[in-house]
Amino acid sequence: MSDLPHPIDAHVGRRLRLRRALMGLSQERLAQLVGVTFQQIQKYERGANRIGSSRLYELSRVLGVPVGYFFEGFEEERRPARGLAEPPAAFRHETAPRPEPRIIDRRETLELVRAFNRIPDPLVRRRLFDLTKALAEVPYRNGGGAKPST
Repeated sequence: MSDLPHPIDAHVGRRLRLRRALMGLSQERLAQLVGVTFQQIQKYERGANRIGSSRLYELSRVLGVPVGYFFEGFEEERRPARGLAEPPAAFRHETAPRPEPRIIDRRETLELVRAFNRIPDPLVRRRLFDLTKALAEVPYRNGGGAKPST
């Protein structure tokens, strides 16, 4: 038997860590809320220990997400890159160049999500969300619009 965690356990652990961090909870606090030790939370997050169904349900309740949240993206993560095997449609010419994807500082992302979650008015949150999505679609070209700072 391998010492490596099963891929699904590792994925669920990463999703657990992400949600806990986005909510600003320490491992210790989350452990208190679900009735385990913080070491157990560490093991869950590393994928070293599997999370039983009743514990996963409790974690989803405390973290405010459906149980399925922990499995989202697993299939895409496991799918091999297509490379040159992509269908020809993927190579068609696009009229507007897409901006290069940026790797955003994780701390910056967490701060943004935490600040967003502190906005008490759901309508304001929704409008900010819509604005953010709209801004993400704005093409950044030389001479037109501001280019995001890196």
